Amino acid sequence: MTYPSKKIVPESPRAQSRGLFLFFFLFFFLKSTASVILIPMDAESQENHLKAYGITYWVLNKQQKVQWLLNYRGGSFLLPDGESIQKECQIRGVSFEVLSDAQAASILDEISSPSQNQEAVILEKAPKIAVYSPKGNQPWDDAVTMVLTYAEIPYVTIYDEEVLDDKLALYDWLHLHHEDFTGQYGKFYGAYRAAPWYIEAKAEAEALAEKLGFSKVSDEKRAVALKIRNYVIGGGFMFAMCSATDSFDIALASEGVDICEPMFDGDPSDANYQNKLDFSRTFAFTNFILERNPLRYEFSSIDMTNKRRNVLKESDYFSLMEFSAKWDPVPTMLTQNHTALVKGFMGQTTAFTRTEVKPTVMVLGENKLNSEARYIHGIKGKGFFTFYGGHDPEDYQHRVGDPKTELELHPTSPGYRLILNNVLFPAARKKKQKT
Repeated sequence: MTYPSKKIVPESPRAQSRGLFLFFFLFFFLKSTASVILIPMDAESQENHLKAYGITYWVLNKQQKVQWLLNYRGGSFLLPDGESIQKECQIRGVSFEVLSDAQAASILDEISSPSQNQEAVILEKAPKIAVYSPKGNQPWDDAVTMVLTYAEIPYVTIYDEEVLDDKLALYDWLHLHHEDFTGQYGKFYGAYRAAPWYIEAKAEAEALAEKLGFSKVSDEKRAVALKIRNYVIGGGFMFAMCSATDSFDIALASEGVDICEPMFDGDPSDANYQNKLDFSRTFAFTNFILERNPLRYEFSSIDMTNKRRNVLKESDYFSLMEFSAKWDPVPTMLTQNHTALVKGFMGQTTAFTRTEVKPTVMVLGENKLNSEARYIHGIKGKGFFTFYGGHDPEDYQHRVGDPKTELELHPTSPGYRLILNNVLFPAARKKKQKT
């Protein structure tokens, strides 16, 4: 059986026009209703700044890119939208806003204007994080491990064996826990030499040095410092706080020189060791004077702790420097915050003597009234380092044996935000710095 053929009648021009209009209407409607997530980081809108960094890291860890909006509402983050991301924000208590693509494009257009000191930096990959810390329990806590745990950012703990075995190459970012790289056991001898924890820590350090083939802890610690130096020169990012800052540079400057007194290493220090220091080997500091007295809880003139008699707790703040977001994105990233003034806090190394910071090192935060640098950053070879004075941003004078800070009580801490800026920095797409 045959069927009559169907006659095809061409559409009228009016019908074609309506169809074309409908196509473009649906295209632009869907485009305008597509959405992204904005995590605001200003003081007014964000309920948990610290966990916001954890959300950003979580998204990066899922191989999704994030835009860091420098100087826009406290350094906000622009994330791809998704039900799982929104749910994760709600679970962690992170404030967020859902924007259309058109709204996001408008924000990015505003940020790109030459009249705005703002920039959008693409974060591409979740950095692999290592924390250099002894395996045993210490009678103090570490701000970085506490905030990483609170923000739910994963990290791996390593120590001397892993460093000397060249395992640092596995990580993008390294934090130096409260540490003494000079082999003087934190200069705790004067106050704590009879304390069980001090005796035990000293014995463990000596046993580890012997196991690793060193006759002295000071020699073993210097070898570790040199490995870390090479890691940074090769392209790594190192972040240090408190005594890990100045003791690291002292170890580098005293290579080949015995600066330890007999109670630390069993033999006398070198005569006139001060004049044998080589400041060209250090990362951040120069022309400092070592503290020779083993009973003093101090490494050198770098630290400002004993030079702060006129600084009262109630008025102890440091100011963050302002940089050009478009021309200097690196220091701008590291100083993102919802306030330009940050509460001061003390430590074995509280702050750095301004005149002993090398001129090639950027000062990111300072207390001008006391001529001290609190937060500094520099380049070494292909890598970067940041030194942050003080022990705990939310515990003004943390002492040995004090309970740890509960970050649930400080979810918007500006001082802890500076730490997390450094954690995210290696995720940024590399862009040649113009200055």
